[in-house]
Amino acid sequence: MEQQKPKQEETPVVDDPKAREMLRQAFEKTARWPKDFKGFTADLTVNVNGKETKGPVMVKGPREVSVQLGDPEVQKWAQEQLGSIAVHRGPRSFEESDGKYSLTMEEDGHPFGTKLNIHGSNSFYRLKDNRITQINRKMAHPGMAPFAFTINVEESSLTQDQKNLTTKYCVYYYSPTDGKLNNVESFTDSHVRVGSSDLPATRRIITYENGAVVVKSLTFTNHKLV
Repeated sequence: MEQQKPKQEETPVVDDPKAREMLRQAFEKTARWPKDFKGFTADLTVNVNGKETKGPVMVKGPREVSVQLGDPEVQKWAQEQLGSIAVHRGPRSFEESDGKYSLTMEEDGHPFGTKLNIHGSNSFYRLKDNRITQINRKMAHPGMAPFAFTINVEESSLTQDQKNLTTKYCVYYYSPTDGKLNNVESFTDSHVRVGSSDLPATRRIITYENGAVVVKSLTFTNHKLV
């Protein structure tokens, strides 16, 4: 009877202090809402290929987003966009974010900078000049086909606090199994300073849906901090 070979244990990844410090600096240089941020309200206008829908919004956190629009489908989409903004702009520490993983780095001469591997998260970033310039991630959720994406950060601005705030980026969605490109979305954002927070002013997304290029925009006015 053939004996089963013992499974080889995976060698644990040794964390690279230089990679950790590089990502920490980029993380701390990224604009986020302040620790005491309680949220904001605003009036929202959504434009989808020329059709406008208006209504009030309230954002307190990633899971506390209220959008009231007359079109349920547009309302759901706008709520997802605001939830995503709140996730990425919400206050959190480096240790709560990518700092909880083992980190290593590779210098490969890429135009977007150093490759930084985030072990245990199916992700790697690229960093240049204390900025995250590219995000690569593979995702798999129960009941869903696995998917992957690459985000290329094209432009950013400096806030009053001298933090980097992304203003333009592209997302490439593809299959992690065969590499087939499924869609590309181009994002252009602007912001308005209210108190000590940089809040969303506009977001334009150019995407491809149902055989056609679609342009969607969100415009926020009358911001008030909660």
